[in-house]
Amino acid sequence: MGDRTTVVRLRQHVNPLSRRFQQEVAVPDWSRIYAIASQPLHLDIGSARGTFLLQMAALHPEQNFLGLEIRYPLVVAANERRDRHGLLNLHYLWGNANAHLGRLLQGVPLQTVSIQFPDPWFKRRHHKRRVVTPDLVATLAQHLCPGGRVILQSDVLEVAVAMVQQFRAHPAFAASPPDWLPQSPWPVTTEREQYVLAQGLPVYRWQGVLLRP
Repeated sequence: MGDRTTVVRLRQHVNPLSRRFQQEVAVPDWSRIYAIASQPLHLDIGSARGTFLLQMAALHPEQNFLGLEIRYPLVVAANERRDRHGLLNLHYLWGNANAHLGRLLQGVPLQTVSIQFPDPWFKRRHHKRRVVTPDLVATLAQHLCPGGRVILQSDVLEVAVAMVQQFRAHPAFAASPPDWLPQSPWPVTTEREQYVLAQGLPVYRWQGVLLRP
C-alpha cells in the first residue's frame, strides 16, 4: 500500500514571537523516543510536513532524525506518517527554535543541523521573526558535537546571505567557507527545493562546520 499523506490546512506563516509560542515544552525522554538514543542526531529546524526527514531516516538507519516544527498540526500528521512507516529513528516535535532549542538539546549527540527554506519575512519590521538569530547560532554552537555541520538552504538570496552572516559572525563558525555549495549534500530534496528547481530557479546552499566549541 502507498503512503497516505494527511492533508493539513492551516496558515502558512505564524509569528514565532507570539506569546503562545514562548510557553515551555516538555523535554522528551529520548531513550523512549528512539530505538538507539546514542546514535548521532540530525536536527531539521522547520521540518514542515516532514517529508525530507521521512526519506532521510529510511535511508540512514544508523542516525536519528528530529524535526522541530512550530505548526502543531503538521507535527501530529508527520508523526502519524512516521508510525505508518515504522521508523524508530525519527521523531517530530512541536517547538519554537528560538525559545526551546537549548533545553531540548541537553545531552543529545547533535551531529548535523539543517535549516531549509525558512519563512523569509520580507518586510523589514518582520526581520526579527526570522529563525536564524545570534541566539540560535550560539545555542547550536554550544550543543553541536565537534566537527558538527550546519546546512542552510534558501531560494531567496537576501535570506540566505543573512543566515550565513549570522553564523560567520560567531567565532565557532567564523572560519567556515563563505562560498555557496554547488549542490545539496543530501540524497533527498525538500518539497520546496523540488518546486524551485523545477522552475529553473537557483537554490543558495551553505555549510558551516563547528570549528571549536
